Amino acid sequence: MSIKIAKKAGFCYGVKRAVDKTYEAIENSDKKIATLGHLIHNREVCEDLEKRGVFAYSDLSDIPLDATVVIRAHGVKKSIIEALEGRDYIDLTCPFVSKIHKIVHEHYEKGYQILIVGDRNHPEVIGINGWCSEKAIITYDENFNISEEYADTPICIVAQTTINKNVFVQIVQNVKNTCKVVLVFDTICRATKDRQEEAYTLSSESDLMLIVGGRESSNTKKLFEIASSKCPETYFIETYEDIPQGIFLKNKKIGITAGASTPARTIEEVFTTMDEKIRNEESFAELFEKYESKTLNNGDIVDATVVEIRNNEVIVDLGGFKYNGQLAVDQLSDDPYLKASDIVKEGDSIKVYVVGVNDAEGKVVLSRKKLIAMESWNKIKEAYENKEILDAKIIRVVRGGVIALANDSQVFIPAKQASLTYVQDLETLLNTSVKVRLIELDERRKRVVGSVRVLLEEEKKAAEAKFWADAEVGKTYTGTVKSLTSFGAFVDIGGVDGLVHISELSWNKIKHPSEVCKEGDTLTVYIKDINEETKKISLGFKKAEDNPWVIAQSKVIVGEVVKCKIVRMMDFGAFAEIIPNVDGLIHISQIADRRIEAPSEVLSIGQEVEAKVIDVDWEANKISLSIRALIAPPVEEKEEAQEEAPVVEEAPVEDEVPVDIEKFIAEEAEEATEE
Repeated sequence: MSIKIAKKAGFCYGVKRAVDKTYEAIENSDKKIATLGHLIHNREVCEDLEKRGVFAYSDLSDIPLDATVVIRAHGVKKSIIEALEGRDYIDLTCPFVSKIHKIVHEHYEKGYQILIVGDRNHPEVIGINGWCSEKAIITYDENFNISEEYADTPICIVAQTTINKNVFVQIVQNVKNTCKVVLVFDTICRATKDRQEEAYTLSSESDLMLIVGGRESSNTKKLFEIASSKCPETYFIETYEDIPQGIFLKNKKIGITAGASTPARTIEEVFTTMDEKIRNEESFAELFEKYESKTLNNGDIVDATVVEIRNNEVIVDLGGFKYNGQLAVDQLSDDPYLKASDIVKEGDSIKVYVVGVNDAEGKVVLSRKKLIAMESWNKIKEAYENKEILDAKIIRVVRGGVIALANDSQVFIPAKQASLTYVQDLETLLNTSVKVRLIELDERRKRVVGSVRVLLEEEKKAAEAKFWADAEVGKTYTGTVKSLTSFGAFVDIGGVDGLVHISELSWNKIKHPSEVCKEGDTLTVYIKDINEETKKISLGFKKAEDNPWVIAQSKVIVGEVVKCKIVRMMDFGAFAEIIPNVDGLIHISQIADRRIEAPSEVLSIGQEVEAKVIDVDWEANKISLSIRALIAPPVEEKEEAQEEAPVVEEAPVEDEVPVDIEKFIAEEAEEATEE
């Protein structure tokens, strides 16, 4: 037995360049990176790029504008290059493909009819066609005959870089038989030709061929076609995991080649796996001779040693028996979230139950799960009888409830027993660990029913009893917000819910409790009041030291001037905010140095003013302010001194009757006239 790897297997120059440059961009750029189409036809590489945040898009319009666009080795249409103008992009078109673009564009402009020999659905061919306004004739049928209408039309023929050389030659000959002017450019990549020729030679010399590459890779498909024509036992695989099980390798020559999009590490893994198979393989005759004295029967329980762990099964050595055994992953455990490697390791010794023996195929089907189920039933019965609390893991949702795995046995938990409260979507419980108690057991049907709810109810009752035994006004608790209402928040403080009224959530005025907390938040609260009859608890949350009136006592002093903002007005004065949530009153008589009818004659809402603190009453939370006290009194102008007229003191009158002077003068004049 021997293994030979083709020298030309794996990455070609263009693909290697594209992959290397993309990973280099990932390392050196902080920008998003996106590829227009999958970078290469290799699942492993594409999955690794996605893990690094590089995603493939089929349409340029879907790629975010802030992302660097990577053009893969296959190349793209001329229109896409034009659409990328002004954007950040990296053109990783294979140089050999770029050469075809240039040939096609130049000859199309000169009037040639372009003919592309290749797969019309391949991204490379789609890109090439885009350099001649998508007017090319495309074929990969070696029996193709061009229409007579092109007989006088100059024809320019190019090839997809990865096609079969023989098909290209035949189509060219067919066209030359019809057309007078035929210009041929053999654009098949030299590496592709070499790889195909080597695959032909290697498969001719091999008994078994492995062709490694992506299922979508055109050049890998061509290698498979070539190898299959020379070696009937040829397998198309993507990774070592796809190597067929049970292939017979004795005395065979094995050949391995790979497509241009296959990383070297993938080829190495395939080689290593095949090498191990060869080294570990013993002839069937030798095994039969070694173990012919021993037989296996259905239902036997035997000791086995794990020799190989695969994706879907585990291979075990059955010791004194002539066959290795196959243990499917789903026969290892009921837990669907565990892989084979999570349960057993190579070299582990395990007991297995023989499900079936097929001597004709040399196959022994085993189950570890069945054996474990048999052994664990007694443990389950004991747990049920003793009302034990079991650790379980929910593994499946079924009609009416969920299935949990406890002590390696499946336990049915009805939906109403799965939680303390109704669970609308049971899928949310999958893969979660729970405590469960068995509440029903059917010996005949080997069926057991469990409950999570009974344990939670017991825990809740115990927590409630402990709470009421210790609860007292003023005691502090760290609780969890269970729900919010318009009037407050309900907080679980240890199996019991208490209400923090909305007025207790903040010293500030809030419209809804959600402005302070949300469900699931942890709050430190204290008991304000307890009603043991109704089991209602009022909780406090605000801290005294955060009371704005307490804070104000160190900042507001009688006689000092404060800056404040007018927040509301009344007929008797205006209220001004000194610090948040602390207002002082400026009485209407203290607003101006004159009489005013309303505060709005001088002040407005939102206006910032300075005022003097003239009185405080901390018990009543009242502060009196004055603007008038800061207004200077008017300066009175001194009247110029005027000379005072001399005071003539009248002679004292004997009687106190006042004299009418005018009447007196008139009487005197009348008397003079009479005389």
